[in-house]
Amino acid sequence: MAGLEVLNSLPARAARAELLTCCASRRWADEVAAGRPYPGLPALRSASAVALAARDWAGIREALAAHPRLGDRPHHERPQGERPRGGDREAAWSRGEQSGADGAAAEVRAALAAGNRAYEERFGHVFLLCATGLGAAEMLAALRARLGNDTGTEQAVVRYELTRIVDLRLAKLLDVIGEANGRNA
Repeated sequence: MAGLEVLNSLPARAARAELLTCCASRRWADEVAAGRPYPGLPALRSASAVALAARDWAGIREALAAHPRLGDRPHHERPQGERPRGGDREAAWSRGEQSGADGAAAEVRAALAAGNRAYEERFGHVFLLCATGLGAAEMLAALRARLGNDTGTEQAVVRYELTRIVDLRLAKLLDVIGEANGRNA
């Protein structure tokens, strides 16, 4: 059974749990789970985008809480007490998405860390960037550029970046649960 068929057939609670690995907003997961069955990935992504657009800023901040700082260790590798929602799958996806920072020079990693702190002081939440395919220098340039945004502009950019990340993760989710179902068949 393909991953979308599996997601469509799961009980609501199980579907919600799977969706929360893509985005930590509980209301988003509830709405996307309630919209099943989906005929294809484009419909799932469309429902996801509508549900994200409907979130107030508190709902977006809830989603941001599961994301590690750019260039930082995923939450499950942090000291106890620093782990927001999001499990091993989300942490593994974050590592992969940010892998462009892995081999960065010490000064670039230090600049990312300083930029993250400045961003969090300015905007009150983690810097979010769809980092898939980007190198550390590109991530740093985006961080520095966005530090100049006003709050409203930055919130719009964060929503856009979150939608891009969730789109990628939805496709990954369908692959993972489809493969798991194939092993269990």
